[in-house]
Amino acid sequence: MNEILNTVILDNTLRNYAIVAGIVLFVYIIRRYLSKGIAAALFQLIRRWSPQMKQAEFNELLLRPLEYFLLLTAFIMGSNHLIFPSDLNIVLYNRTGEPYTLKMFTSLVVQITFSMTVIWIMLRLVDFIGLILERKADLTEDKTDNQFVIFFRDFIKAIIIIFGVMVFVRILFGRELVEKLVAGLGIGAAALALAAKESIENLIGSFIIFSDKPFRVGDSVKVDSFQGTVEKIGLRSTRIRTLEKTFVTVPNKKMVDSVLDNLSLRTQQRVALKVELAPETPAAGVTEVVKDIHAYLGKHRDVEKGYNVNLFDFNKDSFILQIIYMTNILDGAAYLALREDVNVAIVAILEKHGVKLATKTN
Repeated sequence: MNEILNTVILDNTLRNYAIVAGIVLFVYIIRRYLSKGIAAALFQLIRRWSPQMKQAEFNELLLRPLEYFLLLTAFIMGSNHLIFPSDLNIVLYNRTGEPYTLKMFTSLVVQITFSMTVIWIMLRLVDFIGLILERKADLTEDKTDNQFVIFFRDFIKAIIIIFGVMVFVRILFGRELVEKLVAGLGIGAAALALAAKESIENLIGSFIIFSDKPFRVGDSVKVDSFQGTVEKIGLRSTRIRTLEKTFVTVPNKKMVDSVLDNLSLRTQQRVALKVELAPETPAAGVTEVVKDIHAYLGKHRDVEKGYNVNLFDFNKDSFILQIIYMTNILDGAAYLALREDVNVAIVAILEKHGVKLATKTN
């Protein structure tokens, strides 16, 4: 038996092959249990942040990347017992006078795969922490907290991905290129900042929105010619559902620099009417109409004190009455119903006194 195990095939004994295969097979069999154990230990550390979170949600995010990580770790540890066969170490191509062999290529693939697995685990951990914070944000009435969590979750994931790209560059092209890139960033920072000026300004704008909170998700806003409801605040832009139900994307820089009217923060709504009476209306009729409209507004429960009704102007074609009042009604349908009530009452007052509206002729 020892003679068989000591048989050398491709520069390695069968015993070494068996050890490596046994390690990988053993880890493959217990990978799910081992992954659940590691996930359970990590969950106990994180659980204090959000007791209402379930371990099943944590496992769903981490089990698969952990299994791949364990298998790769087992393979790398086991392969240390093996010598790469010289017969298989063929030259793939010559790189700057140096041969690039299959052994080097295999090592490169293993390093890249292992690095991708580690980055995958980090991204899943960020997703889980983001899920915890989202659950906590759901307990508050302010929906901006949810967008704040999404914003920083995406921001941190972007940093991890950039870090991962630098790791891949180091694996593929060596540490020298990474050092040159880092040094080059200092020299090319100004050019990069100019090239990405708009993106940087929008990113800064998003930080200002989250810190200053001029508006929140769900608020009704008016910026430039757009009016609608804020549905999402992202890294680069804010998405608004307009009154026409279109979906407008506005750069965050514009949301910060432009004059923005947050309609959701208003405490009252103002109504300004101009009623043009026929030029043949007698002065007494104008006075009676103004008096009755004034009395009606004073009795209306939804009209605030401080309203104004007066003869604003007149010309050869009409007498112009100005009616201004405020209301605490902010809901759209109720506001329109109030305006309808007041308008119908004004028409009834005009009919009562036999006063007609002006009809302009050209």
